[in-house]
Amino acid sequence: MICVSIQNKELPEILELLETVEMAEIRLDRCALDDDEIQQLFEDSDVPLIATCRLSEESQAPEILEKAIRAGAKYVDLEMEAPAAVGRRIREACRSCGTVLIRSYHNFTETPPLPVLQSILERARSFGGEVVKIVTTATSKADNDTVKALYGSAAPGTLVAFAMGEAGRESRMEALKQGAPFTYACVSEEEATAPGQWKASEMAQALYGNFRFVKASSLPMPSSKSFAQRAIIAAALAQGVSRLGGYSPCGDNESALAVARALGATVKIDGQTLEIEGIGAEPGCLNLKELHTGESGFLTRLMVPLLSVLNREPVRITGEKTLLGRPLTGAHDIMAAYGVRLYPETPGQAGSDGRAVMPGTDRASRREDCYLPLTVAGPLIPGRADVSGKGGSQLLSGLLAALPLAEGKSALYVEEPRSIPYLFITVDVLKKFGIRMSSEMEGGEDFMETQDWSLCTGVNFFMKGGQRYQAADFSIEADWSGAAPFLVAGALFGEVEVEGLDTESLQADISIMDILIQAGACMSQTDSPTGPIHVRRAPLSPFHTDLNNCPDLFPMVAVLAAFCPGESHILGVERLRHKETDRAAAIEEALRQMGVPVRVEEDEMVVEGMGLSQRLATGRLLKGGKFHSHSDHRMVMALKVAALGADSPVEIDDVDCVAKSFPNFNELFNRL
Repeated sequence: MICVSIQNKELPEILELLETVEMAEIRLDRCALDDDEIQQLFEDSDVPLIATCRLSEESQAPEILEKAIRAGAKYVDLEMEAPAAVGRRIREACRSCGTVLIRSYHNFTETPPLPVLQSILERARSFGGEVVKIVTTATSKADNDTVKALYGSAAPGTLVAFAMGEAGRESRMEALKQGAPFTYACVSEEEATAPGQWKASEMAQALYGNFRFVKASSLPMPSSKSFAQRAIIAAALAQGVSRLGGYSPCGDNESALAVARALGATVKIDGQTLEIEGIGAEPGCLNLKELHTGESGFLTRLMVPLLSVLNREPVRITGEKTLLGRPLTGAHDIMAAYGVRLYPETPGQAGSDGRAVMPGTDRASRREDCYLPLTVAGPLIPGRADVSGKGGSQLLSGLLAALPLAEGKSALYVEEPRSIPYLFITVDVLKKFGIRMSSEMEGGEDFMETQDWSLCTGVNFFMKGGQRYQAADFSIEADWSGAAPFLVAGALFGEVEVEGLDTESLQADISIMDILIQAGACMSQTDSPTGPIHVRRAPLSPFHTDLNNCPDLFPMVAVLAAFCPGESHILGVERLRHKETDRAAAIEEALRQMGVPVRVEEDEMVVEGMGLSQRLATGRLLKGGKFHSHSDHRMVMALKVAALGADSPVEIDDVDCVAKSFPNFNELFNRL
């Protein structure tokens, strides 16, 4: 990125300049700002800012830098010459506030030999420099070559090294080619902070040329299908009329409405409001022969336990498209724990002998995986069961919805749970419809202290039997998984503002915020937890994240990693094997085709990324071409975002499959 050095300006002038730049260094020793103005500048700006104050020019430099850190500066630049006590003080302030510490060395007379510069680099790291800035003075090409060679001693994105003077002018652009997260430019020649500095407009033209950055505001996000499907089915089971606001249609939501009608509920749609008159469900109240769940894996797994308690006779469940090839992993054992038998009927999927499993055979109840169509034979017997959560949360959500209806107390212990937030979405929705249960979470001290879902070792759920669903009125939350492509697009390629999301949501995919912040993106929200969320481009860093609890984010996070310099590590590969496609293989295939080094090591995907500025400076944008979506809506969204950073068009064979979760995605994406 191009960081514009700003000096000799008052606050109004600085704010005006920030409207025109992508990143800025604020020379606090040369800008007349009082404490309130420093607070306002660093607190309110969405532009990534570096606060710097030369100790030699300002005796109050440590205090001034601390004020900027506390106000929200993204970076602070502290000279290597700072006394040790000042260094510790600033380092601690940066740690507590999440500010990136730059330790900088300037030589205004020469370029020392490479071993000397390497020693300075190591010392700067030991002094806490997350980014090290080394600036020398060049009098020859050899000096530039010496500075360039220094990048061989630094991880991508952690070093900014160039030379001052006219002879060092090209080294400022060379810094980006070598992987510097940013380089410095000036507003005008009169405002240059060092000889040889480029004008920002001149450098932008040389670096970006005709590259198209994105900018969009007020993008409305659709309703969360995780909430919508749960609420629709709960409303269908309830006694009375429920009104659900904020509804937006998609393939899976429409399948849920079709199931609600098949159960006997009356559904009316008035704009964004659903009015559902439920059936007052109780055990044995249905006599269905067959139920169709569309292409929704969640809806299928939700209805298996519910039908086992509601239907008087065995009932056949059917689906369509990719759902027919997706196994219901572990469903036999989990349902058998409550006395329910599952009978798949698809030939060739029964066992190693390839013979079909027919209803009534013992083999049917022993199979690890089963596929649609299948027959569910109840009744659901209340009691306690210990089940594995490795296969995900969807069938367990169905049990949480069904067990309270049965006549008797029940307990469900989930060992090694995955997608824990989705279980608590289910609990939250059920609570709105009058269903009560309690829960206890297990984990070591680290889990209790951090509440990191990945550290949870088990969850106990307890519920009374004989409960009945009651009608409810509320609005459905907007969808974090649908928002993820737009947030990542803003973080990589410009700036984007989305509306309607709740930053206090239980949705697992809210994790995209933490991942973007960990990677270094600039994010802000105005007004309230449901106010607009703004994200914009900033220098990025590689990250480590565990997506076992939010697997739908994986394709989008992998694209993000492709533009983070260095190796990013993403856990949760095994959760992707039986999505709409083998999503792990599809992501790996697409990234390789685009020229991104990627490897899979058991449950971890490692993506070797490169920052956008370096890709542009070296001509190494992602490769375009023809790509397969594998009829997977998440893959389409990820490929569309990746296309924004490609050197030629990205043609996707099936973009219409996004209708499964986000019918107007392509239309909204075209606003970027």
